[in-house]
Amino acid sequence: MKMKIIEQASRLFLEYGFKSVTMDDLSEKLGVSKKTIYEHFDTKTQLVKATTNNIFEHISCIIDELCEQNLDPIAETLAIKDQVMKHLKNEKSLPQYQLQKYYPTISQSLRQKQWDKMYECYRNNLKRGVEQGFYRKDIDIECVFRFYYNGMNLVKDQNVFPYQQFSSAHVKEQYLEYHLRGIVTSKGLKRLEELHSEYKIS
Repeated sequence: MKMKIIEQASRLFLEYGFKSVTMDDLSEKLGVSKKTIYEHFDTKTQLVKATTNNIFEHISCIIDELCEQNLDPIAETLAIKDQVMKHLKNEKSLPQYQLQKYYPTISQSLRQKQWDKMYECYRNNLKRGVEQGFYRKDIDIECVFRFYYNGMNLVKDQNVFPYQQFSSAHVKEQYLEYHLRGIVTSKGLKRLEELHSEYKIS
């Protein structure tokens, strides 16, 4: 039952936001009493923490599986973006905004785990890209990683890209194209253009 609660809460939180969804909403959706939910989670904060941890672990597994496929660095970057967005339902801005505003401690902890995961994964991607001739040899990997990481967080900021005006998927695609074109070689550019239709980059 505990995992069932977490999975249903994940769907609701990602769709409507961490603040907007109440325990009553979750109880109704699950078809159980709030008492049953509180038997597993003393507070909504505990549920939010468990849910965000579960989502993070799920996404981390997806990333690990893709990294084990030995795709070229550009295909790997696009595949990760594609799969993560598919599992997060295009990751609407509202849930992240509400998490930061109403559960700042959980949000900060999640950001640190995201940093650690991406530092491990994307720095390796950049190194391989340089070694295989897809990325320019003169890039500063530490700087480029930080540009990429912070840029991916910026495109989720609804103060910069209001979700009423910008599609989350479109903004992420535009940013990734902008980022990759800044670091690829002619070989990398050719590969990026080959992958456009496969990953529906606009």
